[in-house]
Amino acid sequence: MLETIRGLSQGWLAKLILALITVPFALWGIESYFRSDADADIVAKVSGQSISQQEFNQSIREQSERLRNALGRNYDPALMDKPDMRQGILDNLINQRLLFNEAVRARLVVPDAQLAEVISAETAFQLGGKFSQEHYEKLLRAQNLTPVAFEGRLRRDLLVQQLRNAYLESAIVPQSAIEGFIKINEEQREVSQVTLSPDQYLGNIQVDAAALKSYYDGHQKEFTVPEQIRLNYVVLSMDNLMAQVQVSDEEVKKQYEEQAARYQDQGERQASHILLTLPPNANASAKEAAKRKAEQILEQVKKNPASFAEVAKKESQDTGSAPKGGDLGMFARGAMVKQFEDAAFQMKVGEIRGPVESEFGFHIIKLTGSKPGKTITLAEVKPSIVNDIKQQKAGSKFAEAAESFSNMVYEQSDSLKPVSDALKLTMQTSDWLSHNGGPTVPLNNPKLLQAVFADDVLKNARNTEAIEVAPNTLVAARIVEHKPASVKPFEQVGAEITARLQREQASAKAVSEAKDKLAKLQQGTNVDLSWGKAQMVSRQQAQNLNGPALALVFKANFAKLPAYVGLENAQGGYTLYKISKVTAPAQVDPAKRNEYANNMRQLVAEESFSAYLAYLRRTSDVTVKRENLEKKDR
Repeated sequence: MLETIRGLSQGWLAKLILALITVPFALWGIESYFRSDADADIVAKVSGQSISQQEFNQSIREQSERLRNALGRNYDPALMDKPDMRQGILDNLINQRLLFNEAVRARLVVPDAQLAEVISAETAFQLGGKFSQEHYEKLLRAQNLTPVAFEGRLRRDLLVQQLRNAYLESAIVPQSAIEGFIKINEEQREVSQVTLSPDQYLGNIQVDAAALKSYYDGHQKEFTVPEQIRLNYVVLSMDNLMAQVQVSDEEVKKQYEEQAARYQDQGERQASHILLTLPPNANASAKEAAKRKAEQILEQVKKNPASFAEVAKKESQDTGSAPKGGDLGMFARGAMVKQFEDAAFQMKVGEIRGPVESEFGFHIIKLTGSKPGKTITLAEVKPSIVNDIKQQKAGSKFAEAAESFSNMVYEQSDSLKPVSDALKLTMQTSDWLSHNGGPTVPLNNPKLLQAVFADDVLKNARNTEAIEVAPNTLVAARIVEHKPASVKPFEQVGAEITARLQREQASAKAVSEAKDKLAKLQQGTNVDLSWGKAQMVSRQQAQNLNGPALALVFKANFAKLPAYVGLENAQGGYTLYKISKVTAPAQVDPAKRNEYANNMRQLVAEESFSAYLAYLRRTSDVTVKRENLEKKDR
């Protein structure tokens, strides 16, 4: 029932998969599901199945885009070149293969109705609260997608989710362990603290001139100003060109009339069905037997239409709809396979028809509801048509302009003004940039930064070539100012060094004295300290204690109170903690007890699943080509 529900695998759609299902392997590849590995280098092999360089690079690009969206201006593209990041992405791809193979071996299946339900419920595919075939196809075209990828990807992810759920839903934790966990977490300790700060000692710290000069000479890198440049650059993009495109009312009306069929809303139907499934390789005998049984069921429900739901529950092999009496809900054109859809849209409410054969088997259909269609007016779709025409014109214009742009920045390499004037592009000037680039596209693009710092551009004062920094976006740049890397003079940084060394020595003094006081306190010696106000803390609630301090307080031996512990802090000082009282937990209410039990089961389940993954990795034939793992996709 999913001929139209296909495709969608790359770019922003990778994020959509995360919203559709809760599979923890967000970095999985997709391309290997529908193409041969023979056309690419191999990064790894899992039980004889290849993970290609192309698939690996696609996963890197998807993760890069996710991080860019999450971190914004703080995102550093160089992060994706770090060995740990690349290895983590590959490990996720390998885990995905291992788990999928196990799901197939265990003969897990995802019914077509379940797949259709998951997809049709996704708001990205809906307009006005219902699945839209036109909108769906527009998304496909915009992403240049094949019409098979998404359904295959989602089906595989749901299979693996079933396997994962087998662990997450079957964890058992002894009651004694739960009680012990509650006791530990609900225990409270009365704590007061005092901090010896470097600020208390700064006034007595003197640093001599020789130490300052020695530090300066030995830490030149700290005072180095990196090489910097300022750029002139021009951007040719579809967005720029669309802003220049004009669309007349006559053009809009012409497209509306030529594509009139697109604007006929044929309404919606609500149907229930009884499905007798057939495998793709079913022979003629099996097919005939299924058809005969479908005809018998059809005769039965036609004699007693009110029994349709009960018969569906017993006889339908669509595990998604059978428990609901075969109900498939409301659907528009394009939501079901063609044979099913054509039958449903020809039927009258209450009519039962069948057997209708589709790629999934034989359907007996009962139409239970209908909403009439209507013609969408020109006024309603005019903004969409204008945008479509603009995109078409801008696309043609971009294809022509891109060649001129590339040629002009290369042939007239001593200036960007000719290409700016010829194509009506705005010349822009950057702020000072280092090798790390700027905060926004295109000044943070690795390819552009590599080009502008290359000798041909930097030393020979030439334009860069036309560089694609995003789909349908070309940039060319040239340097207008250059500052070589330099070391700040001692006179400029002397005060900074003085403050730094004073701080270091004051910090060392604070820590030394605090440790001395702690040792005396632990030995029972009285020490004059201005302790702060005592507070009751638990492992769950501790307003003024960070994680390490809280862990230290609860590790302290409370056989003899008060007990004392201490910890260096991030500001360079040292904090002492006094534990003066320990309170056993009160009775925990049933709701909180259940929450503890569920959390423990979740922890145990995750640990079991991780161990299962480790077992699969250990017992499977997995090889990694290290040299291809290091290859950068530029």
